[in-house]
Amino acid sequence: MVTLHTTHGDITLNLFADKAPETVANFLQYCRDGHYDNTLFHRVIDGFMVQGGGFGPGFEEKETRAPVKNEADNGLSNKVGTVAMARTMEPHSATAQFFINVNDNDFLNFKSATSQGYGYCVFGEVVEGMDVVNKIKGVATGTRGYVHQDVPMDDVLITGVTVSE
Repeated sequence: MVTLHTTHGDITLNLFADKAPETVANFLQYCRDGHYDNTLFHRVIDGFMVQGGGFGPGFEEKETRAPVKNEADNGLSNKVGTVAMARTMEPHSATAQFFINVNDNDFLNFKSATSQGYGYCVFGEVVEGMDVVNKIKGVATGTRGYVHQDVPMDDVLITGVTVSE
């Protein structure tokens, strides 16, 4: 279990180490290293997801370790309340960024081992604090700079993380 302490309240996650062992180990290492302390939920789209883990206040990009293998073919679905790894168009590019689904996003599920079909690896679920996630998904958003869209107008921060073994 991992608790994300945010400026909107706590979100507790149950992680699926049996279904996504490398992804969970990667996420837990970032948690233990303090990587997520004072990071933004930098992309918020009501009806889709809330994403965080990659930027500090002022959109300072955080350094990451090497990407992990995409374990999206684990039988888990991107349903409301599940947590998945964010990545680029390259299927095996996930590092530290993650998102919480606020809708059933079946189009993000694994379909085939191709660049278009790989999907996004679900590795956990919210077990407490979905009300906090719902508060976050409802914040006002806009554009920051030229490239960042759907950014909360007022920072939504992960202030710290507690890992309970």
